[in-house]
Amino acid sequence: MNDVFMNTYHRLPVTFARGQGSRLIDTAGKPYLDFTSGIAVNCLGHGHPAVVKAISEQTARLNHVCNYYQSDVSAAFAEQLVAACAPAGMRKVFLGNSGAEANEGACKIARKYSLKKYGPGRHTIVTLKGSFHGRTITTLSATGQEKFHKDFGPFTEGFRFVQSGDIGALDRALDKTATAGFLIEAIQGESGILPQSPAYIEAAAKFCADRDILLMFDEIQCGMGRTGTFLGCEAYKVRPDIVTLAKGLSAGVPVGAVLAGEKAADVFEVSDHGSTFGGNPLAAAAGLAVLRIVNNPAFLADITRKGQMIQDKLRAWNHPRIKEIRGKGLMIGVDIDAPAWDVLESALAQGVLILSAGPNTLRFLPPYVITDEEIDQGLEILKKIL
Repeated sequence: MNDVFMNTYHRLPVTFARGQGSRLIDTAGKPYLDFTSGIAVNCLGHGHPAVVKAISEQTARLNHVCNYYQSDVSAAFAEQLVAACAPAGMRKVFLGNSGAEANEGACKIARKYSLKKYGPGRHTIVTLKGSFHGRTITTLSATGQEKFHKDFGPFTEGFRFVQSGDIGALDRALDKTATAGFLIEAIQGESGILPQSPAYIEAAAKFCADRDILLMFDEIQCGMGRTGTFLGCEAYKVRPDIVTLAKGLSAGVPVGAVLAGEKAADVFEVSDHGSTFGGNPLAAAAGLAVLRIVNNPAFLADITRKGQMIQDKLRAWNHPRIKEIRGKGLMIGVDIDAPAWDVLESALAQGVLILSAGPNTLRFLPPYVITDEEIDQGLEILKKIL
């Protein structure tokens, strides 16, 4: 069966057939405890009743209309999403299909904003070394990891990388005569769960505001409650010009979003951008179900509690193989002195699914609905493996 797939993934030897809550079942009937959420996608776990009900009811009513028109559920989803992101200053949204598409939209907005206000030449997008923004040619151009660039050049011109945490380097890179936008992840996910420091975010926000450079937060992995605040940037008390979302936004149905604040909300004009399937009624219905559950102070506080519980338990082991633990909410990275992939394979054999983020970093992105008992069970298995 696998011979029909292109050779793009290093897959582990399992095929899943169904899931419920924080557990998946393979085709042989073996259960697994899921600490991955499909890389932060299945934020409410598998088969969540509210999401199942929303999708089932919506598919009987309306699956798709083209963007000449609007569906009631997509309009409601857009309104609720903007409202959820209003504390971060967001005012309007464009709905697409994926994180890469959302980040491309953000870059287009930044470049058009700068072009219309300052003329040609001020189009550079600054991103961070170690960043990950997508797999298209342009979002690869924005991704500050050379391993993803191999074999795919030439790339989209006009991207520049700086070292995270180096305020002086950022000051120099954000040249107000050449730069349109600064794209940053509040927590870098793919390169090892690396949170930005408050001082760095504060400096970035000031530089961008003073120089009229759009501050853009890529919240594809760390947004939608993953870190214990609805958006990762909220913990830093900043109001970006643009926020991008995807992954957990509709709990498994493909969707992406570009949200814009006052400065950038009206940059796009008719025919500037589009997406055939973006924000379709099925994704919108699922997204509404997710928003109703996740955008709740008590629910978000429980994400923080569970994440702290995981970190506290890992630290209490004082395990010699564990070198560093970091993260926020249910987005946790653990550096070990062994190949991460070996641990993933051993964990799979013992019925636990975890992720890597680099050669020696384990990554935990469990669903928000994971129970304390399931956390204990998964961590005990990990401890034995280590």
